[in-house]
Amino acid sequence: MNWNMIGHSWAVNLLHRHITQDTLRHAYLFTGPMGVGRRTLALRFIQALNCPSPLEGGVPCRACHTCQRIQRMEHPDLLVIQSEEDSLSLKVDQVRTLLHKLSLSAYEAPYKVALLLNFEEATPGAANALLKTLEEPPSQVILILTAESSDILLETIVSRCEEVRLRPIPFETVREGLEHQWAIPHERATLLAHISGGRLGYALNLHEDPKAFAQRETLLDDLLRLLSANRVERFAYAEEIAKDTDAFQNLLQVWVSFWRDVMLQSAESSTSLTNLDRQNEIKTIAKKVKLSSAKEMITRLDKMQYLLNHYANTRLTAEVLMLDLPHLK
Repeated sequence: MNWNMIGHSWAVNLLHRHITQDTLRHAYLFTGPMGVGRRTLALRFIQALNCPSPLEGGVPCRACHTCQRIQRMEHPDLLVIQSEEDSLSLKVDQVRTLLHKLSLSAYEAPYKVALLLNFEEATPGAANALLKTLEEPPSQVILILTAESSDILLETIVSRCEEVRLRPIPFETVREGLEHQWAIPHERATLLAHISGGRLGYALNLHEDPKAFAQRETLLDDLLRLLSANRVERFAYAEEIAKDTDAFQNLLQVWVSFWRDVMLQSAESSTSLTNLDRQNEIKTIAKKVKLSSAKEMITRLDKMQYLLNHYANTRLTAEVLMLDLPHLK
């Protein structure tokens, strides 16, 4: 029994027990890196809660009208909120509207569920507006929050939720899932599984969205070009990437994966590389930088991701990144 999910069996088993043993929490927090499966797990959980014709206790059929509407996030008793397309934050008015709807009785399902996606994007006002409901939710209401990490949320929010921390799943599990469930050819599935770093959702996004894959290629090309660029060129690049915080975060994730590969290559590790299609460039860079320098770059990139999540000055962070990059001929 795994709710037809790939990986995360322990999390499915935990939530399944909560349903079958009648020990449901009033609020859950699903954390993990982008593309790891937080939203998918949440929707499977909601289906298990509300499916009118389960295969067995706590196992949704996933074929009925209710399950299908939940999967599309169109069910009247599933309230989904997230940052709007033209905004970088989830606002207090969105939360207040949600709370009003939660005070009303469910239309048809046993449970009314609020799904708050990417809650790290909530403004302080929005987070505080949710606190009272997290403490005393209405009857038959369950709140599910998703975020990359609990560390970037208010401690008062985290303490009121049952946290389920999702980790990247094994490479082979991702590859097999891509091959068997989505019929992706073996070689392509292998590359995507490595690039994804154990994040099935990210692998599928790269497969289904050619622009996303091309963007990754561009970011890696940019990194290699900037390693030999002068300060003027680097600062011009910093000015561009600072204009879009989400794109900047994506850049940092891609560059972290590259520097981890350089570190592994420098250490002559037997661990498989993430960027299999960039092995030649990785080997070249690894010959030019010390192992300690590769480790330091990873540390700095990780720190910048943390700073951006805490609303650091994007332009300044981008300029510091350009200064931190080693200069290689």
